[in-house]
Amino acid sequence: MNPRAIQEDYPDDMSHCYGCGRLNPDGLQLKSRRDGEEMVARFRPKPGHTSMPGFVYGGLLASLVDCHGMAVATDAALRARPERGIERFVTAALEVTYVHPTPLGVELEIRGKIEELGERKAVVSARILADGVECVRGRVVGVRVPGTMSRPATGGASNPE
Repeated sequence: MNPRAIQEDYPDDMSHCYGCGRLNPDGLQLKSRRDGEEMVARFRPKPGHTSMPGFVYGGLLASLVDCHGMAVATDAALRARPERGIERFVTAALEVTYVHPTPLGVELEIRGKIEELGERKAVVSARILADGVECVRGRVVGVRVPGTMSRPATGGASNPE
């Protein structure tokens, strides 16, 4: 497995995501690494990530599929066109299927792979396992970050006035 997470190479202005942003101290700090044909991330839910006693909240699981999926897309684009450098993606569609209740107290393994990579979009499949049991399946469609979401290099939002 690659020791370096793709999120470590995101530019600073694209590193504030609640799920994977290294510059968001309140976020989940998800880290996705290449493992053969797949990308893998590991995450241990905290007690506050509960839906009911002993089980993980489904919204958190959807967030993990979402952020890991966009990391898979970024990695695939970088491998396909390294001369372009890091190209970030944002979620256009997210489909999550809860296959099995996800227990709290164990490390989750999030696995994803690229299904389709085009000029504008990427399609990623992902799954979350707890102790080797598949609990969640997901599919994420991402699009390259549009220019309307770009911010000046200073990191501040531009003011149209």
